[in-house]
Parts: sequence; structure tokens; C-alpha cells
Amino acid sequence: MNSVYNVIIRPVVSERTFDQMGENKYTFEVAPQAPKEEIAQAVEKIFDVKVTKVNTAWVKPKTKRVRYVAGKTRRWKKAIVTLAEGDSIEIFGQSVAE
Repeated sequence: MNSVYNVIIRPVVSERTFDQMGENKYTFEVAPQAPKEEIAQAVEKIFDVKVTKVNTAWVKPKTKRVRYVAGKTRRWKKAIVTLAEGDSIEIFGQSVAE
């Protein structure tokens, strides 16, 4: 990878991930070929925090229909990043970990 901004694509914000933010766990969509070490370095550099653990998973495509034609959504990789105690990432202009 040539840039940390190519490793971290976007944060994933849902009810489940928002609840995990209270436990210092943040979820991101990441590049498919990015290993855990590169993901940890990218999060540390972008957000200036200390990463203690990285878990990755592939999100399977779901079948969707448009009228009579069935298709599938895309397959993507997500990373759940655990931060060190006392660190947090600002989302929506406020800190979630309290």
C-alpha cells in the first residue's frame, strides 16, 4: 500500500458498531489486500491513537432483487480495531467512549 488513506476506506456506523464504541472498538471498511499490521499503522497515523488489537472479517454479498432480476451486493472487508485504554476517536464531532 502506498498511503494510509488507501488502507482505511470509511468508518462503519451502525447501531451495533456505535454500541461497541463504548468498549473502545471501532469498525472500518478497509482495503481487501490490507493485512492487520498495516490497518493498525494506518489507524494510529490517521487518528493519533494506540491500537492494541485488530480483528478482520469478510462481509458476504447479499442477494438483492430489482423487479425480476436478482443480483448480489459487493463483498468487502471490515476491521474491528480495539484502542488502548484512554484513547478514543472523534465521530460526529464528539467522543463516544466515556
